[in-house]
Amino acid sequence: MRRHRFRPAPLALAAVLALAAVPAVQAQPAVAGQPAVQLSIASQPLAQALNDLARQTRLELIVQPALVAGRTAPAVAGLLTPREALDRLLAGSGLVAVIEGTAVTVQRIPVPAAGTAPAAGSTTLSEVRVTAAGERSGLTENSGSYTTRQAGTATPLGLSLRETPQSVSVITRQRMEDQGLTQLPDVVAQTPGLVSSQGGNQGSDSSPIYSRGFTVNTYMIEGVRQTDSNYSSIFQTNDMAMFDRVEVVRGASGLMNGVGTPGAAINLIRKRPTADFQGHVRAEAGSWNHARAEVDISSPLNASGSVRGRLVAAAQDNDSYIDRLKERKKLLYGVVEADLTPETQLFAGASVQHHDATGHARGGLPAYYADGTRTEWARSASAAPPWAYSQRHYTSVFAALEHRFNDDWKLKATATRTTNFYDEMIGYASGGAPVRETGAGVTLWAGRWTAKPRQDSLDVQATGRFDLLGRKHDIAFGAQMSRTSYRAPNYSNWTHAGWSSAIGNIYTWDGTSPAEPSNPSVGRATSDERLNSAYATVRLKPTDSLALLAGLRLVDWSRYQTSTRYSTGATTITDRGETGEVIPYLGAVVDIDRNWSAYASYTSIFTPQNLRLATGDYLDPQTGDSFELGIKGAFLNDRLNVSGAVYKARQDNLGVALPNVFAPDGSQAYQAVSGTSTRGFELEASGEVQPGWQVSAGFSRNMTRDRLRARLNTDVPQNTLKLFTSYRIAGIGKGLTVGGGLRWQNQIYRDNQGAARARFTQPAYAVVDLMARYAVTDTVAVTANVGNLFDKVYYNTVGNAYYGTPRNLRVGVDVRF
Repeated sequence: MRRHRFRPAPLALAAVLALAAVPAVQAQPAVAGQPAVQLSIASQPLAQALNDLARQTRLELIVQPALVAGRTAPAVAGLLTPREALDRLLAGSGLVAVIEGTAVTVQRIPVPAAGTAPAAGSTTLSEVRVTAAGERSGLTENSGSYTTRQAGTATPLGLSLRETPQSVSVITRQRMEDQGLTQLPDVVAQTPGLVSSQGGNQGSDSSPIYSRGFTVNTYMIEGVRQTDSNYSSIFQTNDMAMFDRVEVVRGASGLMNGVGTPGAAINLIRKRPTADFQGHVRAEAGSWNHARAEVDISSPLNASGSVRGRLVAAAQDNDSYIDRLKERKKLLYGVVEADLTPETQLFAGASVQHHDATGHARGGLPAYYADGTRTEWARSASAAPPWAYSQRHYTSVFAALEHRFNDDWKLKATATRTTNFYDEMIGYASGGAPVRETGAGVTLWAGRWTAKPRQDSLDVQATGRFDLLGRKHDIAFGAQMSRTSYRAPNYSNWTHAGWSSAIGNIYTWDGTSPAEPSNPSVGRATSDERLNSAYATVRLKPTDSLALLAGLRLVDWSRYQTSTRYSTGATTITDRGETGEVIPYLGAVVDIDRNWSAYASYTSIFTPQNLRLATGDYLDPQTGDSFELGIKGAFLNDRLNVSGAVYKARQDNLGVALPNVFAPDGSQAYQAVSGTSTRGFELEASGEVQPGWQVSAGFSRNMTRDRLRARLNTDVPQNTLKLFTSYRIAGIGKGLTVGGGLRWQNQIYRDNQGAARARFTQPAYAVVDLMARYAVTDTVAVTANVGNLFDKVYYNTVGNAYYGTPRNLRVGVDVRF
């Protein structure tokens, strides 16, 4: 039995970047006799709504977490007594609140025995005294928030953002809905510290994501790493309709996934079934024939509610601001959650995603004329022939079994099978340089790659608390095993017998010539990649204000590949592996006061690479160290999180792309650079600054240099600013929410471009977005999103002429029931 005393927190906050200051907000206390109190509680999960009420009225809350889990409370605002507010929050829930002095106990409404009735005016209730805040959850659906109370991507201990000694950003369900972030690249574009260097259409390998100057190659779903060293870019293709939130840990994350760079790890968390029935239908239309529909239904599946299910479906068709590009996307996700016993829960389901595109280009048109001067194309000009396409189809089946031994210890096992099919017919007119007068001189790159890798993974994890020297401490340990394998045909890339890549006149080109080359399979390839690891981490609390974290992961990695060429019958075998690689993790968090903490952390870097040298050999694994120092603050009962961090990383065998140089298999060639270092700082704020006002703001500065202090990755911005805020105006109809955001980056460049070996520079620029949502009724809302409001013209990257998205509009209708 625990009681939690809620007290109003001082809410003064030194703002991040564009927010100069946030006015302090102070809750008014309730006094004897329960006078009316001015309240403002958003529609959100019932547990969080009750916590907000207790904070705003200074009442003590006592409730069993299971009673409120999965339930949603309506918005409550105005001058109300605590009793009136509680009645509104609990209406229709089957729960009742009993107020005794300053203590509030929430419990089920008692059901009289058959044939009996309660005496008039009497109340006989059985109390269960457990605080609602005792079971912290990271779920963000229905919270209305731009932050979360718990994140599990940096460590397996389920800590709050303030307790985690690394930089963590979370894109919540509310944020995705407000901004219309339906695809993972949309989320990346809005996440502080992440940069997408998009050089071609989504659905290929030409849009690497960077964080802290390094490529992001760690993608996870529910903490399970998606492993395919041959082609990690396929994991960028994900529809957000099935996910509750996206957690991003910047810096090395080897403790959680076995291998990791100093960049970032992106973790997608699925939606869960709810305790009560709820439904959501959305239809959306927009620029360039954009059409999208979503259906999301969740409900108990039996009378007791011990079995719950959820079904999510989405379909999207759209053209593009780029000629000939058409996309079609489909998603189906189903999941069941069952309480097998009071202590044991099963979570199992499956998902299918299809992402198909035609008129698909891996790059843009040439950036320079043959005379070395810059080209200027319309933003709609396509580099793709009609026959170029990208197909990515994903199927995942998963099951997780969790057992609680007691209040302190639990064991969880998760098994997953994922099949990622991709087939990409490559065609893009980025080769050569046009003659200004005639349009001749441009060539078409053509090729194909396809495979159907299957990943089987098993994750077993135990977490708990133990007593030492009279204090409670946290510990987690477990093991992960994964295997990814495939058999695939090999094709010729870039050059083909009897086929000319020349385009006669790029000014009049409609994509039909040259025709698709004859490109039969010239061989076959196999791959078998295995990643096994065991780990343990402990969080010691020697004092109330100090937490010390230490962890260790032992990693075995191997990859066995074969490549057979039909013309000769020769087979090339590549057998690589690392055994017994030790990845340590150290961290410390010191509470300065009730709102602020300072932290420090260290971890090592180990990442096998699929990058190739110009000779065709693979680069050795990346290795190095990562250090971070920072400060974090949590306000308004953890509804507002702020942070600042400085970091430094040292790395060997960093892969740096060689412009216009290819390996023998046609892939991009790299050079290995050792002694590289990256350093920088980050500032971030996310959450509720005042009732109804949500904000997300982040600024990042990063500098990456080689051992001679020369700057690396000049085509990745050193400075980025991302800001988005929304405000709900309750007095207009059933509620009007308006919002806006800004994304800014400094200049990027690449040297030795074109015939004149010039510097290709994209100057600093900013893009402004707007949103609005109007509640027509309690269940129906209309939405509007405007992207690139001022129609800024800019290049997404440097090297070819691939432009950013022009001004666009999407409108939608939401129905919730």
